[in-house]
Amino acid sequence: MALSTALDENIRYIEEHLPIRESFDFMTRHLYLGETPAFFLGLNGFCKTEVLQQIFSDLQDASYMRDDKVNDIVRYLDGKLGYAQASLCSAWEDIFRNVLSGPAVLLIEGYSQAILIDARTYPARGIAEPDLEPVTKGARDGFVETLLFNANLIRRRVRAEGLVFSMHCVGEESKTDVAVAYIQNSVNKELLDMLLQRLRALQVTSLTMGAKSLEELLVHKHWWNPLPSIRMTERPDVACSYLMEGHILILVDNSPQVLIFPCTIFQFTQSPEDYYKSPSVGTYFRLVRFLCIPVSLLLMPLFLLIIAYFPESARGWGLLLDNGLTRERLFFYILAVEFLLDLFKYSSSLSSGKFSGSLSIVGGLLIGDIAVSLNWASADVLFYAAVTLLASLAIADTEFSDGIRLYRILLIGGTGFFGLGGFLACLALTLISIATTPTFGGFSYLWPLFPFNKKALGKLLFRSSTPKAQPSKIWNRGRVHK
Repeated sequence: MALSTALDENIRYIEEHLPIRESFDFMTRHLYLGETPAFFLGLNGFCKTEVLQQIFSDLQDASYMRDDKVNDIVRYLDGKLGYAQASLCSAWEDIFRNVLSGPAVLLIEGYSQAILIDARTYPARGIAEPDLEPVTKGARDGFVETLLFNANLIRRRVRAEGLVFSMHCVGEESKTDVAVAYIQNSVNKELLDMLLQRLRALQVTSLTMGAKSLEELLVHKHWWNPLPSIRMTERPDVACSYLMEGHILILVDNSPQVLIFPCTIFQFTQSPEDYYKSPSVGTYFRLVRFLCIPVSLLLMPLFLLIIAYFPESARGWGLLLDNGLTRERLFFYILAVEFLLDLFKYSSSLSSGKFSGSLSIVGGLLIGDIAVSLNWASADVLFYAAVTLLASLAIADTEFSDGIRLYRILLIGGTGFFGLGGFLACLALTLISIATTPTFGGFSYLWPLFPFNKKALGKLLFRSSTPKAQPSKIWNRGRVHK
């Protein structure tokens, strides 16, 4: 709906659609620009008060306003309102969306256009290093909950002429700002068009959990696919490295995470720590992390399988200290230890930083020792469980590690109840679940292993030196499937 040329009608329309009298944070002022009546509307706390004070002080200064009336709103905007971020708007929907996002609006008698003054400011925390993606060397900044700051962190690192931040609005009620970032000459145009169409077609009330909600709206997964389908990062250097390789980024206001498209399983094994070390050292630790994935997934199920169903081999290999354990008791021990380790990890992650370290160490020592004394666990089971936990913590992405944990529990259950047949059946189900994990654009989740791409796989497995690591071309992942 368009504005009216009558200022009183516009004010009544605002009062009917916005709770400017009931809500304390709305700022309104009746002004005179010379002899021309005007009306100001903004949100307290979202506007830079000192900037607005200077603007209206100039507009109401008799020596500055030589004309008694505003005769041409375009000329008035260009000649009198010197603030850089000011524009005209004629639709109520756009005006309300802007006001609720932070910019202020100035309505002038006799004109069906309003002046938007983008003097917004948001409460924000410092750009400190993310807790979940620390590095021993390198940059210490991280994304925050303010979309503009996150765009600035990317623009500061990538000064390409073709870098684009395409703004969109998602959520009928929340009207959350969502920015799609890409480099024009390197992006997959087909994938970009598909993503933009999907964003415009989203029918959702709000993005309750920010970037995570948007991820679930863009990629629909089944309950049997626990692994993440979209890579998320809070590090600007990681986001920019993917951007330079032709990937697409999505920035969501009020979320410190940035979504990366397209995504495969190998992206969750990468860590920026590799590139802040020498190529040989970085390659070694990258291969260690790759090894941690099968260790985290298979160590406990294989331990249960060998001890419970092949005891002679276990005794020959010296895998068990207590040879008197029955199959049922060993199965119970492993389930109990898995639950306790998950409980420790969950409680320490939610505890204050002042207590989480001591809580996990002291709690693990006390409960582990008491559990062995009460025959609720055995020392060897605790050892293998501890190795499994260390391997899980070494996986770079926590959401990926949590998905591996669910697969491990499935394998332990199948092995405990059905032996070797249950282990093989659950392992087959796990591999099928991993291979069929959906991705945005329909690319293979196992690329470049399937379809096989030798050069791309080599780049993922081995840390290349900086001259060789420059993205000379964009990897071909196949066709986009809508």
